[in-house]
Amino acid sequence: MILLVEDNEMNRDMLSRRLIRRGFEVEVAVDGESSIEMARRLKPDLILMDMGLPDIDGWEATRRLKADPATARIPVIALTAHALPGDEQVARDAGCDDYDTKPVDLDRLLGKIAAQLSARLAGGL
Repeated sequence: MILLVEDNEMNRDMLSRRLIRRGFEVEVAVDGESSIEMARRLKPDLILMDMGLPDIDGWEATRRLKADPATARIPVIALTAHALPGDEQVARDAGCDDYDTKPVDLDRLLGKIAAQLSARLAGGL
């Protein structure tokens, strides 16, 4: 199951539908606070985290998830419109396992999802 964290309704709807059509079970959180609560409760296989969230942004939500032993091993892929040099490193420094830019290229993102899920399975998680 993938936890999609996205505050923009159009982006959330489009991406969740596309992932569901590809066979994924998708749960949705609309802000950083609910993403933390849902990750703790649902234990998703992977989190797609929008970085530009209101209140608690994606960077802070990821830091909190990675600091919590109950959620630390859940892979997080940052989704962001920030595509400047160094932005990927900022996401990785926050604890993200991978990084992808918006607008989402679905084939590229699916490759990153597959890589993270394979690594998680290989690690016995």
